[in-house]
Amino acid sequence: MDYILDFEDLDKSSLQIVGGKNASLGEMISAGVRVPPGFAVTTDSYSGFITRTGIKHTIFKMLSNLAPDDVDDLNKTSAEIRELIKNASMPVEIQKAIGEGYSQLCEKCSVEKLPAAVRSSATAEDLPTASFAGQQDTYLWIEGADEVIKNVQKCWASLFTPRAISYRVKNDFPHEKVLISVGIQKMVNSRTAGVMFTINPTDGDPSKILIEGSWGLGETVVSGSVNPDKFVVDKVVMETSEKTISAKHIQCVYDPDEGGVIDIDVEQHMQSKCCLEDPEIRELVKIAKKIEKHYGCPMDIEWAIDKDFLFPESVFIVQARPETVWSQRKKESVIGKKSGHQLLMEQAMKRIKIS
Repeated sequence: MDYILDFEDLDKSSLQIVGGKNASLGEMISAGVRVPPGFAVTTDSYSGFITRTGIKHTIFKMLSNLAPDDVDDLNKTSAEIRELIKNASMPVEIQKAIGEGYSQLCEKCSVEKLPAAVRSSATAEDLPTASFAGQQDTYLWIEGADEVIKNVQKCWASLFTPRAISYRVKNDFPHEKVLISVGIQKMVNSRTAGVMFTINPTDGDPSKILIEGSWGLGETVVSGSVNPDKFVVDKVVMETSEKTISAKHIQCVYDPDEGGVIDIDVEQHMQSKCCLEDPEIRELVKIAKKIEKHYGCPMDIEWAIDKDFLFPESVFIVQARPETVWSQRKKESVIGKKSGHQLLMEQAMKRIKIS
């Protein structure tokens, strides 16, 4: 039984032991995509934890008696299960494995007490046919083995938030069949971060890539708490056809005094400044096309620009999943009854000049 596995040892076949998010990170590493180093706490660790602490039977008995349409009952049951998980004592060998994994990650990055992202990775998320992504918790800028272990347990508990329980019930996913892994990944010290889609989510145009970004950590973009800069880029000629620079009034940053990440005001002169340089946009597009080609489908990607590295080594991908809106629609012409291939070729031909 493996309690932890390095991202480099994972790929898309690892879904059942490390969840969708971690399996995708391993798959991207194998495809040559720049991903921050890290390791996964496996679903075996979670299963061993709830079994050996004796709380497994209690959890599923509580869920079997739940009235999911009763909001008060749902919230009460969820809170009780999460407290049960957070307060149970993690088996020593699982704690030891996580601690050793974190120490090796610190050594690999040459940092004594490496800041890490502790991210939930459930076995039912990041699937082309489901929208589980974002239902479990993520904790950023966690330092020290003890804190990492504590936050792994909090991630396990987040498998039973009211939203997650309700979603599984409504979509006929048996609670006992959905397991959770946790990714421990080097924090990217983001100057800029955001998301990108290898299909235009506005109209489903497959010849375009949409990039959205803002200052600081990507949580402000993902959560929708800031209006990000937007760039629509042509896949063929790699030119930006639309650029919208927004007033980015807040950014998510690490505050050493608070010992965690907080939202702060962006300085006035930076609010309307473009958060990405042109070479960074081209590099993101190049990576996005590589990821889409590798997976063979439109992708939803999270990225970050690390201010501690020189370009292009500063550009990191921290997550990628299949796009689930346009990809699930009936395959038909998107614009003017033309196929994606026709649209791509038209864009390419527009650039051909005869001297």
